[in-house]
Amino acid sequence: MIKLALTDLDDTLIKNGMPRASDKALAGIHAMLDAGLHFGPVSGRIPRAMGWMFNDDEACYATAALSNGQMIYLDGELVHVERLDGAELNRVAEVLSRIPQAALTVYDVNAPVEDEAGYFVSPDAEHLAGCRECFKHIKGGVSRLVDPTYVKANIWCAGSRDHITEVRDMLREEFPSMDFVFPSPTAPLIDISPAGWSKGTAVRFLADELGIGLDEVATFGDSENDLSMIEAVPNAVAVSNATDEVKRAARWHIGSSADDAVADALAQIAEAASTGSMPAFMQDAK
Repeated sequence: MIKLALTDLDDTLIKNGMPRASDKALAGIHAMLDAGLHFGPVSGRIPRAMGWMFNDDEACYATAALSNGQMIYLDGELVHVERLDGAELNRVAEVLSRIPQAALTVYDVNAPVEDEAGYFVSPDAEHLAGCRECFKHIKGGVSRLVDPTYVKANIWCAGSRDHITEVRDMLREEFPSMDFVFPSPTAPLIDISPAGWSKGTAVRFLADELGIGLDEVATFGDSENDLSMIEAVPNAVAVSNATDEVKRAARWHIGSSADDAVADALAQIAEAASTGSMPAFMQDAK
């Protein structure tokens, strides 16, 4: 049976553009919790976003792996933090300063919800001003990072998907100490994490902490940054709007985020727990 369900949020549990997880999704999560199971979001987002995404229902994200698994929570306790090197991030900012409308963004994971959490980093004042004009939702900017480590960073990059892919691939070659992945097939973003640390690492960490087997874990995803957790467990699930790569890697396949397919799957996991069996959507080979 499934004892732990971990899901990506944007365009997996929650359709992109929706204000929060649906009432059906919240009900499915609580059905799991009431059955003595664990549920958690695994997201590139930082903790401050969980309140609005789950309608301030803290039970829904008491267990979580945030910032692409760099911040791991278990039953409300922060049990692990994986950090990025500040000097390396400054080098990334220097490289990006030569690419118009592409900039490193760093987030203060401890900033109050009412404050701006993200700010651009660029040693070139003109480049920084151009990025702030292009990506107006991020207002702050600094020329250089001063702290030795940071938790959450990504890159905003305007242009075609081919161009953003070229930037990602260039950064992968230039900075082997970090991983660069897409959090979405459409968003102009490249997520950054320490090399070798991913959502999949966090999934294995949580399973170990709970003392359960990887075959007792279900993971749900749609995009490149979900691929590591899709590949980490036997019972990985792709939503129908997932990338082809994620669909190929997943054993199980369900409907789309627009149809609240993950909410239905969570309810089936909770129902199956009463008999110690696998949920209905995992009964037939996909």
